[in-house]
Amino acid sequence: MAWKIKAFNELTTTELYRILQLRCQVFIVEQECPYLDIDYLDIDANHLFLEEDDEIIAYCRLLDPGVTFQEASIGRVLVREDHRKKGLSHQMMLKAIAFHFDQKDYPSITLSGQTYLLEFYKGLGFEVVGSPYLEDNIEHIDLQLNRK
Repeated sequence: MAWKIKAFNELTTTELYRILQLRCQVFIVEQECPYLDIDYLDIDANHLFLEEDDEIIAYCRLLDPGVTFQEASIGRVLVREDHRKKGLSHQMMLKAIAFHFDQKDYPSITLSGQTYLLEFYKGLGFEVVGSPYLEDNIEHIDLQLNRK
């Protein structure tokens, strides 16, 4: 198993299909939240993912400044249900942070996290920068991490 980061045009059609299937499984089916996941932001994003046995088991989307926030951002953070509680989300977030800070040289990262994950994001150094709000009927909060 190796983490991969690919731009949209570098993804194979099979990788893209597997990513979209997993995002649909987690965010729409598991969370019972009907929303339009395909929002055209994938085209300009980098995609960080982990595959095992030809299946995507962890994924997040890396966005440049000005796309969803003024700062760089991380979104669509997920781990497949049968691979949770193994530290993969922590590993993935460290790789996402390193990508934005070390490879892209961005000074800060903002994300919109589901509030039940607030302590997870705080454990990575993110700080709350707003008040909770509903997005697609799920409570979220904006968090920011500044490069040290």
